[in-house]
Amino acid sequence: NEGPEARLRAVTVALERARWMNFDRGTRHIWVNLTDFSTHIVDDGRVTFSTRSVIGQSDSARQTPEFSDRMSYMVLNPSWTVPRSIIARDYLPQLQRNPNAVSHLQVVDSSGRVVSRSAVNFAAYSARTFPFNLRQAPGPSNALGEVKFMFPNRHAIYLHDTPQRSLFARDVRAFSNGCIRLNDPQEFAFALLALQSDDPRGTYQRILRTGNETRVNLDEPVPIHIVYATAFLGPRGEMQFRRDVYGRDTKVFEALVKAGVVLSPEAG
Repeated sequence: NEGPEARLRAVTVALERARWMNFDRGTRHIWVNLTDFSTHIVDDGRVTFSTRSVIGQSDSARQTPEFSDRMSYMVLNPSWTVPRSIIARDYLPQLQRNPNAVSHLQVVDSSGRVVSRSAVNFAAYSARTFPFNLRQAPGPSNALGEVKFMFPNRHAIYLHDTPQRSLFARDVRAFSNGCIRLNDPQEFAFALLALQSDDPRGTYQRILRTGNETRVNLDEPVPIHIVYATAFLGPRGEMQFRRDVYGRDTKVFEALVKAGVVLSPEAG
């Protein structure tokens, strides 16, 4: 329900973003569009796999960043090591009020050994001095589900399964702490493994059934691009528009105007 001027702004920002990505994206690559809440595998310019996604929440501390990297491996039956930012923001205050809070998480020392909570005075530490990690063991209730997809980066962002399946039915799916959850993680894994296994489903299920946390390297790392496109072409060449869920287009357009860009509706 936006007017033509708003649509023109969205297209102008999209063209500017396309200019930033004027490089080889990879014959096969993964394309995550945050505003579309979707993840795709693209082969030779054609989308060969698509799934719904959940992205980071809209507040600035939890938004999913935009960047490109290379996915190099997946982990089946993953444990979840809680990021330091989440420990500081969410869990340490709870543990200081009640040492038995968040009981699904193990307290782990720097050597990876589980520490009894009764041996820790949580009130003695600040977010900066807290010397332990928090970890959730593999299992059906693990926050990462049964598989995560890794492209190590400074943002600590990755793709993963989730036990919170109901969120994928929402139209606006900004609920995570920053990482990207997939509605069809198994099928996504099968598509990645198909290039290096004659039986990708069998390979995946055989490893999964062990219950052990297992790293599976991709023989050929796959470029991944996490983008923010509120205006883009659909599969038939039609224009598609999405919400500016993080308000990033507004900031880009303001910068363009400051640089001298002038929109003329009559030009269309």
